[in-house]
Amino acid sequence: MKSTTSILIVDDGTDDREIIIDAFKVNRGKVEYVSPGDGHALLQYLHENKNNGLPSLIMLDLNMPGKDGREALRELKRMEAVQKIPAIVFTTSSSDRDKQMAYESGANCFITKPDTFNKLAEVTGCILKLWLPED
Repeated sequence: MKSTTSILIVDDGTDDREIIIDAFKVNRGKVEYVSPGDGHALLQYLHENKNNGLPSLIMLDLNMPGKDGREALRELKRMEAVQKIPAIVFTTSSSDRDKQMAYESGANCFITKPDTFNKLAEVTGCILKLWLPED
């Protein structure tokens, strides 16, 4: 297991991934950020790294082409090596149905993406404090 804290940010939008990473970096720079672009890439990354360093946290968008976040969440929570990694659904959806599905599928948290960078930086700071407190 690697000692570096890492966060997987799974979102099909390249710009969205970069903005989310920038917002996390405002709060804490000493984190490795990996950004698979969809559910297939997420699961492939987890399979390839299950023996040599898994992420500390997974941020997962729901609405992606191919294997979407709903399907990827269900699959990753069935993988013994990664099922205990906190998975936060981070999406534009605010639907009660999506929230219920996310929690039933094993999400640890459901957050609707904020609409400004300042709010995003505030939310990512809270995520770090809650899920990845510094020692």
